Amino acid sequence: MGPGAVIRRRTVLGAAAGLPVLDGCTREAEARWSGGWVGSHPERGHAWRDGGLAAAAAAEPARRVAVAIVGAGIAGLSTARGLQRAGIDDYAVFDLEDAAGGNSRGHAVAGLPCPLGAHYLPLPSPDDEALLAWLHEIGLAQSRGGRIVYDERHLCHSPQERLFADGRWHEGLLPQPAAPGAAAAALAAYRRFAADVATVSRELAFRIPTTTAPWTSGHAALDTQAFAGWLDARGHRDASLRWYLDYCCRDDYGAGAEMVSAWAGLQYFASRHGFQAPGDADQQPEAVLTWPQGNAWLADKLAAGIGERLHCAHVVTRITTGRHELALDVWDAAAQRPRRWLARQVVVAVPLFIAARVFDAPHPALRTAAQVVPHAPWLVANLLLEQPLLPRPGAPPAWDNVSLGSTGLGYVDARHQSLSPDAAVSGPQLLTYYRALGGRSPQELKTQRAALLSGSWRDWTRAVLDDLAATHPDLPSRLRRADLVRHGHAMAIPVPGVRGHPALQALATPRDRVSFAHADLSAYSIFEEAFHRGLQAAARLGNRG
Repeated sequence: MGPGAVIRRRTVLGAAAGLPVLDGCTREAEARWSGGWVGSHPERGHAWRDGGLAAAAAAEPARRVAVAIVGAGIAGLSTARGLQRAGIDDYAVFDLEDAAGGNSRGHAVAGLPCPLGAHYLPLPSPDDEALLAWLHEIGLAQSRGGRIVYDERHLCHSPQERLFADGRWHEGLLPQPAAPGAAAAALAAYRRFAADVATVSRELAFRIPTTTAPWTSGHAALDTQAFAGWLDARGHRDASLRWYLDYCCRDDYGAGAEMVSAWAGLQYFASRHGFQAPGDADQQPEAVLTWPQGNAWLADKLAAGIGERLHCAHVVTRITTGRHELALDVWDAAAQRPRRWLARQVVVAVPLFIAARVFDAPHPALRTAAQVVPHAPWLVANLLLEQPLLPRPGAPPAWDNVSLGSTGLGYVDARHQSLSPDAAVSGPQLLTYYRALGGRSPQELKTQRAALLSGSWRDWTRAVLDDLAATHPDLPSRLRRADLVRHGHAMAIPVPGVRGHPALQALATPRDRVSFAHADLSAYSIFEEAFHRGLQAAARLGNRG
């Protein structure tokens, strides 16, 4: 491919993803980059989807197990933990990737740990008793004097977050315009939205996990409309407020406020600590637990004890229902051979659109759910820098760093949690950059997923640097390695009508020796929902004896 072809391909990538192509990066700087795609194997899933993996040979001796768990993300690992606690150890867990954890897997660059996806856990609410019990069990939390105290080594170090706007860094992520008129308008808009959130919270229950709150006609009404439309109808049009709310939607749901439902937009705030305008309440950010490797720390704790029952790089290609058991055709990617397993019970802990393709005769509710629950693609880039970035005016470096108006979600400093006092001021630095690609319409989502899967890692590294160079002009020249991971279907998007859809409710009830355990059932993808769904599935199997 000649130089002209490369330029055209870059241009296509930039247009498809809605991103400009980096112009300020010199050939000399780019020549020093190393890296590539890491952490995911979309080719395995696509080979299975397209019929490129062989079925298990009839003569292959089948292995039997009481419970087969399909998927080793947080829901699958939580199911395994629940089974062990119920005294059921005859189970096997299968996952397409080379390591367990799903979107919570970790990575290392030059020996420095970093996340490949989810990177924090908000402190659970008192309603989430099962998760709190587990955090106590693994030593993250203790009960002292009637209150919960968390291990400070795992709480996000201060400063926690900052926003780059008007040429300088500001504490917190709420935009605060410099012009007096705009600042006053933004403050008034924040207060009006805070009042609306408080009103909705009084009238309706919003909790995490979502199943711990009743689903009412009021929730259903919010679920029928887009969050952007709900905001428009109530006159919430201030640019600073709308940017922040759109950022929140992209951060938690992978798509913009035009795509997610009003229920989801309000759930973001009402299920935790509401919304406060600057100066009206304590503006300290919500406390979170985090680690250099992100939620891989939690995934590893969940996976502990599974041992040889965990089968990674195993693609479940077909589940066939028999009279007394279910047959699983599995492709062993490491050995490059098919295998067959027989199970009395199966827990399906993969996204619903995958589950619908796996079964030989999927239930109608599963086929429907697979069609109505869209998934957002994500890009995560771990950037190794040879030395710290030059300081910019304003607030000091924080764990979470966001730029106003950015196409991405900013970056977290993977070394921010390091106990080394000089980690942030000398030596190599490691930044983890996030970009949600769900877009603002189904067509934009489709286009951006295609761009993510077709673009080279160098193309996407240029796009990432183009986004960050506006804040850190020296970053491209300091980059030494870029390890990128692409999640083609990273998380469910709670579009209007999904959270209360009858198909999701139907799948929450096990049938024909099959249980579903995935955050898709809650219509959005966070650790707490996946953990909860896994424990629910395990409890039902344990009750059956």
